[in-house]
Amino acid sequence: MDTERHPSPRQTLAILSRGDAAACRDTTAQNSRFVRVFEALAALGIDAHPVIYDESFADAVRDQLLAADGVLVWVDPIHQGKTRAELDPLLRDVAAQGPWVSAHPDVILKMGVKEVLYRTRHLGWGADTHRYDSAAAFRAEFPSRLRAHGPRVLKQNRGNGGQGVWKVEALPHTNETVRVLHAQRGSRPEDIRFDELVARCEPYFGWGGCIIDQAFQPRLPDGMIRCYMSGARVAGFGHQVIKALIPPPPEGPDAPEAQPGPRIMHGPDAPPFQALRRSMEDEWTPQMMETLGIDELSLPVIWDADFLYGPPDAAGADTYVLCEINASSCFAIPEEAPAAIARTVTHRLLRSQEARSG
Repeated sequence: MDTERHPSPRQTLAILSRGDAAACRDTTAQNSRFVRVFEALAALGIDAHPVIYDESFADAVRDQLLAADGVLVWVDPIHQGKTRAELDPLLRDVAAQGPWVSAHPDVILKMGVKEVLYRTRHLGWGADTHRYDSAAAFRAEFPSRLRAHGPRVLKQNRGNGGQGVWKVEALPHTNETVRVLHAQRGSRPEDIRFDELVARCEPYFGWGGCIIDQAFQPRLPDGMIRCYMSGARVAGFGHQVIKALIPPPPEGPDAPEAQPGPRIMHGPDAPPFQALRRSMEDEWTPQMMETLGIDELSLPVIWDADFLYGPPDAAGADTYVLCEINASSCFAIPEEAPAAIARTVTHRLLRSQEARSG
């Protein structure tokens, strides 16, 4: 007999993603990119349906979300020039009126932005990290840090896909010019005046409020490990050889050698990542929650922490440096993740139902 408690059949879940009017008209659970998530939710008795968001029909989206008991959100911070500037207030309003929302915009502003790298720099995943709150502070403080500590990586506070992420290197015999490489695919190194770098970065203060500055990690060519989390538990891993912030070969950024490798997905029990799993579940996630003031029920149903390899420790074991947390739109995901999402959703809906009825 199945003794697991399930939400009432009357409860519904909206899965929100960005799209145009055609996507709004044509998207179904069966043809959605989240089809495996829909299937896992249905297997636990949760009635989920897709909702497509665009600013041009935001009022209709609001009505659909208010009719649901819960909302899962998959919308990037920046997509084809559009931001979440209008969506986030809508989601706050929906959550205030009753439906449970994951990830809530206020939680994203704590953990799903680059500032988390600065606020949690004291944890085991931390590195040499600084924050600039204005263009004036950046102009005054960054050059000496670059000279003293070697290559740096600048990151706008809110972004995705490498947008607003720059590797910066000092050049010999000059303080006026620096070498920069944007993390977006197809970029080439450029030698530009420092004033030009300041001008490129200045808009980031308006959108995200700050710029984060981390030491460049020399083991970047060894790849990035993406640790997928559902709530406070690991749901899987992905390992990928990345090419962002690595100068392209002489053939140029479009050459095959300049392209990132495939992300190889692994389940949560994959042997190579068990030390990282223990650190995430037993130490770093609880410590992050305490530092940021986030309770476990507010953690996103699906999020990921991206790690680069740090220097080996005294015993020769790998260390890991956090380079980003994705909490706005974590996809693609390992094949084990939809079931983990469904389990977490079941628990959250029950708790939300109990809170409303209590």
